[in-house]
Amino acid sequence: MRWIRWFSEIGITDVPLVGGKNASLGEMTRELAGLGVPVPDGFALTAEAFTAFLDANDLKPHLRALMAACAADPGQLEARAAEARDLILSSPLPAEVRAEVEASYAELSRRAGVGELEVAVRSSATAEDLPTASFAGAHQSLLNVLGPRELMEAVHRCYASLYTPRAIQYRVDMGFAHEAVALSVGVQHMLPADTAVSGVIFTIDPESGHPDIIVISAIYGLGENIVQGRVAPDEYHVHAPSLRAGYRPIIRRRLGAKEFRLVFNRQRHVHENVPVSPAERARFSLSDDEVLQLAGWASAIQAHYTGKAGRPTPMDIEFAKDGVRGGLFIVQARPETVHASRVDDTLTLYALDEGGRCLVEGTAVGDRIATGATRVLRDTSMLADFRPGEVLVTESTDPDWEPILKMAAAVVTEGGGRTSHAAIVARELGIPAVVGASGAMGALPSGRCVTVSCAEGETGRVYEGTLRFTREAVDPATLPATRTRMLLNVGEPDRAYRMSRLPADGVGLARMEFIFAGWVKVHPLALTRYEGLDVVTRRQVDDLTVGFPDKREYFVDTLAQGIGTLAAAFWPRPVILRFSDFKSNEYAHLLGGGAFEEAESNPMLGWRGASRYYHAGYKEGFLLEVAAVRRVREEMGLTNLHVMVPFCRTVKEGQQVLDVLAEGGLPRGTQGLLVYVMAEIPSNIILASEFAALFDGFSIGSNDLTQLVLGVDRDARRVAPLFDERDEAVKRCCASLIEAAHAAGRTVGICGQAPSDYPDFAAFLVGHGIDSISLNVDAVVRTRRVVAAAEASR
Repeated sequence: MRWIRWFSEIGITDVPLVGGKNASLGEMTRELAGLGVPVPDGFALTAEAFTAFLDANDLKPHLRALMAACAADPGQLEARAAEARDLILSSPLPAEVRAEVEASYAELSRRAGVGELEVAVRSSATAEDLPTASFAGAHQSLLNVLGPRELMEAVHRCYASLYTPRAIQYRVDMGFAHEAVALSVGVQHMLPADTAVSGVIFTIDPESGHPDIIVISAIYGLGENIVQGRVAPDEYHVHAPSLRAGYRPIIRRRLGAKEFRLVFNRQRHVHENVPVSPAERARFSLSDDEVLQLAGWASAIQAHYTGKAGRPTPMDIEFAKDGVRGGLFIVQARPETVHASRVDDTLTLYALDEGGRCLVEGTAVGDRIATGATRVLRDTSMLADFRPGEVLVTESTDPDWEPILKMAAAVVTEGGGRTSHAAIVARELGIPAVVGASGAMGALPSGRCVTVSCAEGETGRVYEGTLRFTREAVDPATLPATRTRMLLNVGEPDRAYRMSRLPADGVGLARMEFIFAGWVKVHPLALTRYEGLDVVTRRQVDDLTVGFPDKREYFVDTLAQGIGTLAAAFWPRPVILRFSDFKSNEYAHLLGGGAFEEAESNPMLGWRGASRYYHAGYKEGFLLEVAAVRRVREEMGLTNLHVMVPFCRTVKEGQQVLDVLAEGGLPRGTQGLLVYVMAEIPSNIILASEFAALFDGFSIGSNDLTQLVLGVDRDARRVAPLFDERDEAVKRCCASLIEAAHAAGRTVGICGQAPSDYPDFAAFLVGHGIDSISLNVDAVVRTRRVVAAAEASR
């Protein structure tokens, strides 16, 4: 056939890497089938057929004149675009083209074993899905098309969509000549996903650009809801290097609301949203095996296109599940456009300089901060009210909103997730967006000055008023190299992907307490001793652990996700996780904690750290922590994760903790596991050689060490001025520890606040040969320069 190419016949030498998703589908059908990537059967009506259609109807001069009129007077865009579409819709397809489409459709139906097959008809422009231009939603695709007549109408509508106002404007913005862009049409076996699941896969984290994270979003029903942001999807993160090594590295699962399911009503011949039952909403839409299968296919697809392009080519992929016969399929693939087009490694770090009242929150898109006056728009009839620099607040967006999105300082939508239209366009435009912000249109009336912050991790927040913030550009290539390892102090997994881009050699202190408080939220003994809880607390625990018949599994799974996210973000750089170091009063604040914690007059010196881990009053809780670490290392394959024991008062206590680790299946040295000890008590310094015989290294906790060496409570107003890590007594302790540890062949780092606050203290440590300095995020750049200068002067 002249105008038709079957997907199974399109070869790697026949089409370019870019220039239409249908070509990409054809390549995958033939070349990735051997890798186990199934794609629904179908055929493409080539871009040459579109050109033949234009020539047969002498449309090129008329379209050229209409586009010239748009360029001369942008105010005529809507009217001239409508004329262009009317020209196309009123012009017949050439008889030869029509005959080939009908014959190919008949063959596709025969292959499926039906008289007339429901198909998806997808438009694909020759400039579409480039690594630098997505044309997200600019051209039309139609689902559940049945019969030759509907198919011909769908082809016409796809052709006409090349001249919608948004498609015309996008070509102008991206510098594409109108006549240089043609359209092919893909006709694909329509999967009955309306009774199953569909979704989107990115082979790169779409927010941070982290190249090792595969992000899968899934909903019930047809995928249009996820693209348009009508529902909040389930989300899964998979660590690609560990997946390729044979592990099961689902490092994060997030349950979405999945409020509606888009289905095709065959009686009325319309697509409609129907509510999802509470039971379905409360469970994940994909099994772990399905998540790993999709991630494996996505990794194979990226490898295929990366090899073809000769450069890293992250992908944006759509999938669907056959609701009748079962089985997952890849239905579309295209290059990711935002991070793939980045030409330099300069980091721009945003941080709020002051707090404010949070008016609404949702999912953060991007990592920027913006300020402006709000403008609530309920539908496209209100677009003319929008002014440049305002913060758009609406329910959701589609391509018709793009002209004002280009003018917005930020976007806030009540619906949607990371793969919604608003999120995709906001990333491309480089503006912050908060999506899935329930109640935003009521909480943010028009004209209110707000600050939109996406610089605080996974949660985006809208604050009242115009808050001060800083923006710092960092080029890692300009920073000096250091002998001393420069590490980070981290705690919030939500920020880990972005923080991993900083010029650091790993993580010197990962605080488990942040994951306890923000993710787990419940005292571990309230799970291991669930039957003994009072009725009210049991009900609260039940609500928190829904979906987990085994309460212990909730703790291990949730904690492992948080830890795994940190370890995956920095892979293969080392991540040192400190076991829980809450004081008894802080444990008591966790759900159910009050029943298991005694009131102490001085919690800082009470039952904390190592003394809890082997004690009968907490050991079972510590073993859950150990189980979570094992899961991250053994099931997720993240063996860059190491552990650290805090507040270990005596050598005997150190040995007892190591014994419990071994009892929990995590003996020191297994698969290269390193076990460190915090040096934050004078006994750690005095008996450094003895502690060195048990542990692989030390990390100085300068805050507690200073308090205990000087006998100062830094929170006591009258003596707080005496608290100073640079006091000579503290400095001598640090120097003595470094000397003793090195003599025993052990390393010493520091993870306290002092090096972040005092560059001279960092220089002192470097002068004594400290092996690593772990810093707060905001201090890593300036301290690296201080350390390099100190090393140069030794």
